[in-house]
Amino acid sequence: MIDAHHHVWDLERNRYPWLLPDVLVPHRYGDYSVVKRSYLPADYRQDTAGLGVVASVYMEAEWNPADPLGETRYVEELSAEGGVPGAMAAQAWLDAPTAAEVVAAQAASPIVRSVRHKPGGPATADEARLGGRTLLSDPLWRRGYAALATHGLHFELQTPWWNLHEAADLAAEVPETLIVVNHAGVLLDREPATVAGWREAMAGLAAHANVVVKASGLCVAGVPWSSELVREPVLTLVELFGADRLMFGSNFPVDGMFTDYAGLLDAYLDAAASLSAAEQRAIFHDTADRVYAPDRIAGA
Repeated sequence: MIDAHHHVWDLERNRYPWLLPDVLVPHRYGDYSVVKRSYLPADYRQDTAGLGVVASVYMEAEWNPADPLGETRYVEELSAEGGVPGAMAAQAWLDAPTAAEVVAAQAASPIVRSVRHKPGGPATADEARLGGRTLLSDPLWRRGYAALATHGLHFELQTPWWNLHEAADLAAEVPETLIVVNHAGVLLDREPATVAGWREAMAGLAAHANVVVKASGLCVAGVPWSSELVREPVLTLVELFGADRLMFGSNFPVDGMFTDYAGLLDAYLDAAASLSAAEQRAIFHDTADRVYAPDRIAGA
């Protein structure tokens, strides 16, 4: 197993604005106060013990935006101590005047494989239909995005499915940069109209070979965790992208709001049980290994 998307954070040592005691930002899972506690590599190793996780990929955790390189130095320390994580997606604000310099500095890290900058934009499908746009279409942001190809970095895209038409345009116009779609395109619920819109948006992205997807972040606010929540999304993504463009991510500790790691993983494994052994290996190991080449966890 390779976990392609998780976090660790030390709230006593470092500053994450959204995790401050008196802050609650809008979140697709609602009140996330339960995750406002330090979650260290030792905690991650305890959660994954005996489950076959041999490597993992850290996702930037909205660290202090004034110091994006500070997060990278911190995660490098953790990685050197025991291989958790074995690779990372770093922070970079692609519309900032210093974007090219920050991207270059992030690329110099031995464990950075990609950067994430959430592009904002329409908060509902109706807003998107009325012409709302994200930073993905902004010329200044696009100049920062161009630096990724220069340094061989991937782009981590996290935006709701109704904005993915812009991502399809971006993929077509900049084919040299790999786009990694976080959280399966942010499928917020399982209402038939939502699933239909999501499927159409993901199909548009699937037409571009430089797009891969993470099966992650598929919990639904107020709904108990189960394999039924993930079966249709996972099988749809395999149908659209193929297993060799799909990878598992736990989104821990955030998805730990709904279940423990074993329960989370069991649901994904159950959802994929009808697939071939080669397809399952791709989703749970090979795709992430190819995309991120993470170092192995010590002793795994």
